[in-house]
Amino acid sequence: MTAFPDLAAVEAMDAVDPLRSMRDRFILPEGVIYLDGNSLGAASHGAFSELQAAASKEWGQDLIRAWNTAGWFDMPTELGDRIGRLIGAAPGQTVVCDTTSTNIYKVLHAALAMRPDRSVIVAEGNSFPTDLYMAEGVASTRAGAVLRLEGVDAPSIEELIDDKVAVVLVNHVNYKSGELRDMAALTRKAQAAGALIVWDLCHSAGALPVDLDGANVDFAVGCTYKYINGGPGAPAFIYAATRHLADVQQPLSGWWGHARPFAFEQGYAADAGIRRFLCGTQPILTMRALKGALDDWDNVDMAALRKKSIALTDLFIQLVEARCGAYGLKLESPRNGTKRGSQVSFEHDNAYAIMQALIARGVIGDFRAPATVRFGFTPLYVGFKDVWQAVEILEDIMRTGAWKDARFAVKSAVT
Repeated sequence: MTAFPDLAAVEAMDAVDPLRSMRDRFILPEGVIYLDGNSLGAASHGAFSELQAAASKEWGQDLIRAWNTAGWFDMPTELGDRIGRLIGAAPGQTVVCDTTSTNIYKVLHAALAMRPDRSVIVAEGNSFPTDLYMAEGVASTRAGAVLRLEGVDAPSIEELIDDKVAVVLVNHVNYKSGELRDMAALTRKAQAAGALIVWDLCHSAGALPVDLDGANVDFAVGCTYKYINGGPGAPAFIYAATRHLADVQQPLSGWWGHARPFAFEQGYAADAGIRRFLCGTQPILTMRALKGALDDWDNVDMAALRKKSIALTDLFIQLVEARCGAYGLKLESPRNGTKRGSQVSFEHDNAYAIMQALIARGVIGDFRAPATVRFGFTPLYVGFKDVWQAVEILEDIMRTGAWKDARFAVKSAVT
């Protein structure tokens, strides 16, 4: 944006927003500006409706019969294919299951086994911690395995990729800064060196268009409780390219991944398709809530979503720097909208207290240690006027020093 917008200009942007009607699908508390969809998406009426039906009718009345009559058993792959539309995956390559951490373990272990003559796992030093923790766990299961980290062993991840690397684990969007990686270019780089690549889509699935098939990605993982709005603890997903399904073996060989789970055979035989990444019985109630959340995505134009996302975050950066720039807030996210996800982060020495003061005034974002205030912009329910009002409140908090109140320095378990 070039000219500094006034409130009328911001309201005009809302008036012509093609996604404006989507807001009515969500349950948003009055007086709250919710800018934390990159941590937990808002609830939708559709998700609540599906959850209620699954609990009261299917579980309450149909009981165990619902595994067949309500299609519970097929939900991991049916929902996986619906997520596939959001991440550029053709049917049969995505399955909904377990948690992101568990799924990272599965795919890293599987990828390492597919490159038995190689011993190196490459990851980002500033990755979301669970990615690194799971990578450490996988490395510990194989003698001689080594973890190389961007920012520790070399400045860039590209410099770490050579003929000793088995697998590269990388976030599409950095959880703290919002920086967006070039998926196609890095995938080509890894595969040219003979390595496999795993993309973590936790901060991009539902936030921007993703094209896994087009980029020739090997594997991907992601969660559904952020921009996809599946609810707290909603199950994660795994993507595995069709070309790998015949050979890949994941380590958690539970009965749901068996080719014939109800034959109750003594030995394990993996399913021929993407179901081989399943392990145990899946959480049906949360899957049904996710089904309702995915209903909200059926007619969403991902290009329009991305356009609005960039406009929202551009506006936020412009307003914060113009109105709060004198108070020590430093932009941590890429300035170029095409280089970031759907979030904006600022650094400040008193970031935690500032965020607590904002939350007390109804502007909900979050804090990431050591000094980041982070704001997520979900285009389905965040409007341009929300951005304007949020910055007005932030300016008031900074100008008056309201964040200095002692109660805002008290740390909670979840930040």
